Amino acid sequence: MAAALNCSATELGLRLAGASNSTAAANYICGLFDEVQYNFTDATNAINTTYLLFSAYLVFAMQLGFAMLCAGSVRAKNTMNIMLTNVLDAAAGGLFYYLFGYAFAFGGPSNGFIGHHFFAMHSFPTEGQDYSNFMYQWAFAIAAAGITSGSIAERTQFVAYLIYSSFLTGFVYPVVSHWFWSADGWASAFKTSDLLFGSGVIDFAGSGVVHLVGGVAGLWGAIIEGPRIGRYDHAGRSVALRGHSASLVVLGTFMLWFGWYGFNPGSFLQILKPYNTGNYYGQWTAVGRTAVTTTLAGCSAALTTLFGKRLLSGHWNVLDVCNGLLGGFAAITAGCSVVEPWAAIICGFVAAWVLIGCNKIAEKFKYDDPLEAAQLHGGCGAWGIIFTALFAKKRYVHEVYAVGRPYGLFMGGGGKLLAAHIIQILVIVGWVSATMGPLFYVLHRLKLLRISAEDEMAGMDLTRHGGFAYAYQDDDDQMKKHGIMMTKVEPTNKNDSSPNV
Repeated sequence: MAAALNCSATELGLRLAGASNSTAAANYICGLFDEVQYNFTDATNAINTTYLLFSAYLVFAMQLGFAMLCAGSVRAKNTMNIMLTNVLDAAAGGLFYYLFGYAFAFGGPSNGFIGHHFFAMHSFPTEGQDYSNFMYQWAFAIAAAGITSGSIAERTQFVAYLIYSSFLTGFVYPVVSHWFWSADGWASAFKTSDLLFGSGVIDFAGSGVVHLVGGVAGLWGAIIEGPRIGRYDHAGRSVALRGHSASLVVLGTFMLWFGWYGFNPGSFLQILKPYNTGNYYGQWTAVGRTAVTTTLAGCSAALTTLFGKRLLSGHWNVLDVCNGLLGGFAAITAGCSVVEPWAAIICGFVAAWVLIGCNKIAEKFKYDDPLEAAQLHGGCGAWGIIFTALFAKKRYVHEVYAVGRPYGLFMGGGGKLLAAHIIQILVIVGWVSATMGPLFYVLHRLKLLRISAEDEMAGMDLTRHGGFAYAYQDDDDQMKKHGIMMTKVEPTNKNDSSPNV
């Protein structure tokens, strides 16, 4: 908004000298100015809060996208199970993020490692922390848990889902988000002093904080569990266990695409912020640019995957294209606000090949991830962190963060930002491995992680959830089941005196 309207009754009284009741008139006029200023402030807060809440709703809608994508990517006999895990990611994640997660992430003032205020939203809200912030950050936290659930789908006990999801959203993820997004975090670009390499980490919407965290957690879960039965034959050759519905995969992909416009542009947290007062150019422009870079990265990755897989396999595969598209989105998430649109196309192009390469490596080492979640979110997320350190533009970094900060290596900004981002990748991989790896191992040793071979072969919908997601019997089958037999009536032959029934 415009600069504050300052008004002094004494100063205005001097200008009204000679007029009757000049002091009273000055007080009255200043009161009007103050009221206008308060209205401007209230309107700014209302607009920014509405923008953030709407973005939170978009990010939360991504849970529907995750659910549809997961459901379509697994076999029909496990549909109920994977859908329920997605619902529980949101529900359990909501409680644990309320009790602990938000405090660990943004409970400042605090140290550089972990926050320690606002447990169960105590002493909330404050001038810098509002309920809309909680809603937005909770939606991000459950997204990380949703990524992990895809990696261990079709063979994991339900109790293990509840335990790891609560631990991830209540502790592991919040600590990482504190490091890079809190103003107190040791590697945050939002700090005003003692920045890592004089830069801090520019992970604007979470290629590392969300996607790499979820991908590495899923990687450890899938490694400790081992591949699904039948995923590799006795000779060690890969056997495709195709998901049962390409339609659900495409629906989920479009829902995630839609939600990403809250994920990336929404990470500005506010929209009504001018860069130059009275100018058409402001943070609203940066929000629009971020939506454009997000779109172009996804489109570039989708087309690259389409033609790349065609060359490698000879098929036009819609499932591969959907995963490639999502890989482009995961990669651009870190630098979406500080790169040019043309750079976003490069980001998506490379992300597609990163995903293809990660899948080749996974197959070589007999790693089984039904949704390619670790490869997609982990591999492409890591590439997005490096990409930002190479292509971040000076002007955009100074507008979004602060003047004088280092920017992309390929844009003439030196290697300080790249060094900070390499540190980010290393510490995220190390932290998630040190926390989620032992958790999955303990669950495995306690026989709480993987279901029995019999249950896995029959499908968890039947053995664990009381029935299949789809009705396999038609009405005739149901009538036969209850002892009602229907017979087909044949047309009467005119040459036959008795009809056939």
